[in-house]
Amino acid sequence: MGTGPFGWLEDSARQRAREGRSRRLRPRGHDSAMLDLAGNDYLGLARHPSVTRAAAEAARKWGAGSTGSRLVTGDTTLHRQLEEELAAFYGSEDALVFSSGYAANMGAVTALAGDHGTHLVCDRNNHASLIDASRLAKAAGARVSLFEHRDCASAGSALADAAEPRRFLLSDTVFSVDGDRADVAGLARVCRDNGSALLLDDAHGLGTLGTAGEGALGDAGLRGAGDVLTTVTLSKALGSQGGAVLGPRQVISHLVETSRSFIFDTGLAPPAVGAALAALRLLREQPRLAQRVRASADALASELEARGQDAGAPQAAVVSLRAPSPEAAVQWAERCRESGVRVGCFRPPSVPDGVSRLRLTARADLGAAEVRHGADVIAASRPQPGE
Repeated sequence: MGTGPFGWLEDSARQRAREGRSRRLRPRGHDSAMLDLAGNDYLGLARHPSVTRAAAEAARKWGAGSTGSRLVTGDTTLHRQLEEELAAFYGSEDALVFSSGYAANMGAVTALAGDHGTHLVCDRNNHASLIDASRLAKAAGARVSLFEHRDCASAGSALADAAEPRRFLLSDTVFSVDGDRADVAGLARVCRDNGSALLLDDAHGLGTLGTAGEGALGDAGLRGAGDVLTTVTLSKALGSQGGAVLGPRQVISHLVETSRSFIFDTGLAPPAVGAALAALRLLREQPRLAQRVRASADALASELEARGQDAGAPQAAVVSLRAPSPEAAVQWAERCRESGVRVGCFRPPSVPDGVSRLRLTARADLGAAEVRHGADVIAASRPQPGE
């Protein structure tokens, strides 16, 4: 064991290395020629001229940072404009912008569910932000139970067994690891049958689901539902940064007054607000972007299947390839990178089922030749048994 108060960290690092769980940063250059199948820029808007121009204009007008909490000096008319247009796009009464999607989930769950009169029922494969938010709510007195992944009957049983007066069902709409989708309409039914509220994290649904990218609620016929609260990120399909909560006006007002990750956090920087607003307007003007990203994901999965890779049928923009071990996943991703293709490498504890995999993300602006090249590299780079 190492010496000093942090000496134990050396043993911890060695343990992670033995288990194939070591991680390191890989800074990319601004002009990287690599084919990116790892990022979440689903609609290809992060570098769109209208989006980057809006970010620059916001910086010139409002400054590089928001200068404080939104309740102090960090709120601008630009923030409010984004909230109004997000709410209109989702059909919600109101919206509240946070500094990240993680902060939005933390803020919504803990402000609504942090006491002894609340029961949270969670899909066991939920994103880490919903898991951590549930843990904080539990520490404050809420009861938390899990239901089987994407199983509406299991969710309904857990809600029916809850004696608490306030019950919330929490689920991703598109799960970030495998890209599989929740039965949003089914979850809404079991919540209504049990007098419960539904909170959905639509981080990977905004811009990718529905005929015009309106997300999972619109796709399920629940646009504007008053008993559903939605969280989104601005860092995926909208190519910017930040997060938001969308729902009834009384809920949003409650969050403004009680959500710690809103009250005590610096407001989202104006350039990110301006960029997200411009991207949202592009999505409204070009509704076929959502169909294009799904077609791109289908093409990538099809090309991989043709090369002997078990990619399955993508349900949004994510394509997942399982690896036999964490070490094999790391080796596979490294070989792809060396061949000019960047892929995501997910290993425990980032994967809820403990299975390591490559996580590939499609984009609306991927060409057919890029898809074929990516599939060629990924298939050729897969480690063979015994390596």
